[in-house]
Amino acid sequence: MEAPAYQRIAATFRGRIATGVLRPGDQLPTEHDLADQFGVARQTVRAGLGVLVGEGLIVARRPRGYFVREREHMVYRPQEKSRPRPAVPEMDRFSEQIAATGRTPSYSIEVALIEAGADLAERLRLDPSATVVARRRVRYINGEPTNINDSHFPIDLVRDSEIMLPAYLARGTDRVLAELGYAQHRAIDEIFVRMPTPDEVHRLGLGPGTPVAVHFDTGYTESGRPVQCAVNVLPGDRHRIVFERHWS
Repeated sequence: MEAPAYQRIAATFRGRIATGVLRPGDQLPTEHDLADQFGVARQTVRAGLGVLVGEGLIVARRPRGYFVREREHMVYRPQEKSRPRPAVPEMDRFSEQIAATGRTPSYSIEVALIEAGADLAERLRLDPSATVVARRRVRYINGEPTNINDSHFPIDLVRDSEIMLPAYLARGTDRVLAELGYAQHRAIDEIFVRMPTPDEVHRLGLGPGTPVAVHFDTGYTESGRPVQCAVNVLPGDRHRIVFERHWS
């Protein structure tokens, strides 16, 4: 059975965007022209384009029409986290990086107590039913959701600390952990690529078929105790992951 006309319109332009026929900033044909092209009513065209607006692929700019969304990729550098910072920084690393490019960084932050589950239990050496503190953050650039940065801590390490508060920490959780006596001396980075979970789709406003890179960043004290595990979820259409290496 043939798909409804509005779905065919959405699929046509989704494909043109995915293959680069339509580039970021390009204007789509008018509703009138598309109605003629597909032999449908303008209301049907509007419904098809509305699907793409909902997926974040195009934007409507009345009265000019519809345009392919322009989204500048964020350069994601996992190694930046271990580089020295000022004793009292004005912004965290993400905010510094984005502000330096003339864009506006922002966050949504919530704190919850959750069960560790298998993935966190393995990395933090806990029982899967153990309670961990989760600082759940979505990071935004110019008001658009860019990535997820969820940090997890054994509750016995951070109970009653600033980490428990759903507030912005310019100096970062690494510094707070160090002040609590749990300075990190090494970290293990793991990166997987998969399709997003429903929760990630909702939090990031992802369109269908958008893969994500998932970066597990587990920090250890000098004695080898794991003290935090950050889970960063990076949509493939919004990031470029860069590693820098030096030879002595």
